[in-house]
Amino acid sequence: MIISHDLGTTGDKASLHDNGGRPLAACTVGYPTRFGHGGVAEQDPEDWWRAACEATRRLVARAGVDPGGVDGIALSGQMMGAVFLDGGFAPVRPAMIWADHRSTAQSDLLAGRLGMESAYRELGHRVDPTYSLAKVMWVRDNEPENWARVRHVCLAKDLVTLRLTGRLVTDPSDASSTNAYDQNAGAWSRRVLDAAELPEELLPPVVASTEVAGGLTAGAAAELGLAEGTPVVVGGGDGPMAAVGAGVVSPADGPYVCMGSSSWISVAARRPLLDPPMRSMTFNHVVPGHFVPTTTMQAGGACLAWVVDLLSPGGGPGRFGPLLAAADEAPAADEGLYFLPHLLGERSPYWNPAAAGVFAGLGRHHGRGHMVRAVLEGVAFNLRTCIGAFRDGGVAVERVDVIGGGAGSDVWLRVLADVWGVEVRRRSIVEDANSLGAAVTGLVGLGLADGFGIARGLSTTTAVFTPDARRCARYAEQHGIFLDAYERMRPWFDLRGGEAE
Repeated sequence: MIISHDLGTTGDKASLHDNGGRPLAACTVGYPTRFGHGGVAEQDPEDWWRAACEATRRLVARAGVDPGGVDGIALSGQMMGAVFLDGGFAPVRPAMIWADHRSTAQSDLLAGRLGMESAYRELGHRVDPTYSLAKVMWVRDNEPENWARVRHVCLAKDLVTLRLTGRLVTDPSDASSTNAYDQNAGAWSRRVLDAAELPEELLPPVVASTEVAGGLTAGAAAELGLAEGTPVVVGGGDGPMAAVGAGVVSPADGPYVCMGSSSWISVAARRPLLDPPMRSMTFNHVVPGHFVPTTTMQAGGACLAWVVDLLSPGGGPGRFGPLLAAADEAPAADEGLYFLPHLLGERSPYWNPAAAGVFAGLGRHHGRGHMVRAVLEGVAFNLRTCIGAFRDGGVAVERVDVIGGGAGSDVWLRVLADVWGVEVRRRSIVEDANSLGAAVTGLVGLGLADGFGIARGLSTTTAVFTPDARRCARYAEQHGIFLDAYERMRPWFDLRGGEAE
């Protein structure tokens, strides 16, 4: 058996899998995020460790397994953040997570020194404040007392690996999310780090995602309730791990969309996808020799969670059903109501940290159902633009598998099929892709699986949504209006962004 941990934005999901990768039990322990003015998004790294320990203990107790029968642990984690550690590997300050975008000035400086197109060809990504490197520069420039103590910078899953094994390393998938990793050379980029005026020694060694980082230390084993020496596989970033969980481990597997807190469309490829307008980005896959071209919007499922919290505060997940049912009956774009889903700034396709969420066309007659429908359509419209970047790059998008929490909604999947004009398929894993991907990676690393191909058989299609030709035609026209709304708002976003800083 293997335990996988997925250190997400809202909590750590621990899951137990047999040696064929099949899930046996799961447990999630949440932790808070502090959002603040000017693009602040921070978490306490100690919360990740406490969650990993508690989730493991709960999982083992719930499954009733012998801790000595666990063959290994594998990790998946949120990407593009920055964890700042002192010489004793203790956190110096809260971690800046992927959604933190206060480092615009540092990003602009770096882009000016490197050249945006040159950086994109080397890194597979634009230079942008959502990436780790600009966040590190921000702390250096704005918190000199903290910076004087910083000796190491890593990502979320790397911190937990360190606590489990005493060894600080990262993998190519997470390294490629920092904006400091040369995808052509497969190493930290000296050119980029020189431009950032940062030493390479800050960053962990890069090892294969399937490498065993070490065994559980005695202290970690006691906190987790597992056997000392249990092997820990390095794992990878949550985006590439979701691809494995979705069974997307080679180009032939086609595209998938994750409707999580952030939302993205992704494929597996043999080489980076370099989009001339730079709408897309490319991560290294956890599958050796492969890459994960991706277009990611900052807030996908997070937009739905926000509007549900706003319209039906103070309740549990049962609030979603009535509001989604109301959205199924209410028109939005058909009545001229649109939502720009940029609640946390935006990555793909605009790469504009100053972008904001907007309801455009609100009328006195609009109610809760109309607003929720506009949110569903707004996310779908934005992802349609992202799909266009793949098609322009020669990637066929004829059907899309959908995973993530948002995939549980029939209403939303019908909207996605009609807006995108392709067949949309719900996968059985829905919210479990990251942890499943980590388990498969762990099994490969431990020599318990022949290869990543086993992932294809670990989920099935549970529902298919076929686009309606009439609605597709209408949405195609409305997509143009949606794009126009952003262009008309962009000067105001830029003005507002300057004032917000």
